[in-house]
Amino acid sequence: MESSGFGTGTERKLGEIMRICFLLKVRPERVEEYRDRHANVWPELQEALRETGWKNYSLFLRRDGVLVGYLEAEDFARCCAAMKQYSANARWQEEMAPFFEGLENGSADDYMKPLQEVFHLD
Repeated sequence: MESSGFGTGTERKLGEIMRICFLLKVRPERVEEYRDRHANVWPELQEALRETGWKNYSLFLRRDGVLVGYLEAEDFARCCAAMKQYSANARWQEEMAPFFEGLENGSADDYMKPLQEVFHLD
């Protein structure tokens, strides 16, 4: 595990589960609709997330559109790459793209950059 500086946020000791946190920005005028859409995430998308190793996945949304995502995985990069193989994810990302600020190229999946964990208490 990296001990100083800012790494990718995904460094870990062999066998450890990765705790991933990322930030995205939902357009303020779309916050309520975004919240409503996530009250009914498609079952096939939920199954794809499970099959590709996403565990304990949560999204937290502030009124101003700041979105905080948290999940645990054995290998976050591998989980993200595997999700790109699912048509349900491609459809979901296409529908969700207009909700976000700052997505020049790609989907929200491409902008989930892990934050560096600086403290953890079991």
